[in-house]
Amino acid sequence: MLILVGLLLIIVLTVATGYFVAQEFGYVAVDRGKLKQRAAEGDQASARALEVTGRLSFMLSGAQLGITVTALLVGYAAEPYLGAGLAELFGVAGVSTGVSLPLSVVLALVIATVVQMVVGELAPKNLAIARPEAVARALSRSTLIYLAIAGPVIKLFDRAAVRLLRRIGIEPIEELPSGATPEDLEQIIAESRLGGHLDAEMSTLLDRGLDFRELTAGEAMVPRVDVHTVRADEPISRVVELLDTGRSRFPVRGAEGVDDLVGVIGIADVLRVPPAERATTPVSAVAVPPLLVPESLPLPTVLDRLRSGHRQLACVVDEYGGFAGVITLEDIAEELVGPIRDEDDPPERAPARQDDGSWVVPARWRIDEVADSTGIALPEHPEYDTLSGLVMRELGRVPEVGDRLEITLPADGDHHEVLPRALVEVLAVDRHVADSVRLQVTGGRSEVTA
Repeated sequence: MLILVGLLLIIVLTVATGYFVAQEFGYVAVDRGKLKQRAAEGDQASARALEVTGRLSFMLSGAQLGITVTALLVGYAAEPYLGAGLAELFGVAGVSTGVSLPLSVVLALVIATVVQMVVGELAPKNLAIARPEAVARALSRSTLIYLAIAGPVIKLFDRAAVRLLRRIGIEPIEELPSGATPEDLEQIIAESRLGGHLDAEMSTLLDRGLDFRELTAGEAMVPRVDVHTVRADEPISRVVELLDTGRSRFPVRGAEGVDDLVGVIGIADVLRVPPAERATTPVSAVAVPPLLVPESLPLPTVLDRLRSGHRQLACVVDEYGGFAGVITLEDIAEELVGPIRDEDDPPERAPARQDDGSWVVPARWRIDEVADSTGIALPEHPEYDTLSGLVMRELGRVPEVGDRLEITLPADGDHHEVLPRALVEVLAVDRHVADSVRLQVTGGRSEVTA
């Protein structure tokens, strides 16, 4: 009889432990966004579960209290009931008292431990992790009732723990953060891609979206050397000639040179002038005032200014007031979705993988663009944005065709004894900067020093 009572007590208390374990893991693992959505649709269980997650720290304290009390009671019930019952059973079997007593105690503890671990800990934990939403919704009503009844005791223990932590200089946090930092999101995207939950195209799009707010006008603009400008006193027919470049809008410069920006003219402005008058009408007659933005302006702000001004193009100026380049809505969109090509765009070069595993890369590409396309993460530095800038900084002079250099690549983890290196070879030079380079990752040969 004692064995049955002992087993019954252990099972009941273990189920109670399992309830609190499922409670603990279920509400930590549940997706609050899904609960909010279902609660908004009128699901009462989700609304109650959402109320519990709003007091997550308090609920965890309550779950820990329940787990501790029920686990202690299992140990308390194991020896006097199950142990005594087993001792009686051994006595009936003819086992001596000196052997049956210690054997029954050990066996009772083993049975209680196995049942407690499997039924009370591991099974409910795995269930809650596998089905957090279902568990959270199912336990929501009973959890709120339990927290209301045991609330005073939970608060008492919570306050004691808070005082203890403050005594040793630690300020406790009442609630777990429910949001995620950009770094957290990047890690989630990377893990989802590796786990097969996101395809490469979607993960790249999400990565671009996260990086967008960190980019500036200077990083996304078409640089000055690639921009065609027109003088204010030139005839509009000159703009018609420039349409062959694939551009539809052009900065207008004044008498003082290219840094003297006086306007912007586009094809729509040209079309308002009759063809017969385009050779005699100056550009200044139809050009609109330029929208000027600094190089350091974040792209979201540039986008806001373009949209509020109903503009397609802004002229970018550097810290000295000089003309640095132009940026369009298309340039901004390409930072989010990648290259956008149409029939008027000139052919654009892209990194090409060679038979020997190296890459031939346009040197005008930014460091992050090179990494996205080739997987080679080159070192970044405030002094340059592009691959050509990196080459010039490393060489310390104007590059020449055939220049070769080795660059230590940044570590991709916390502990690296040897860092990989990349061999960079200048294949072409244009306007005194590298135009095309060959990249090849070589074996690590650079020891990291503390």
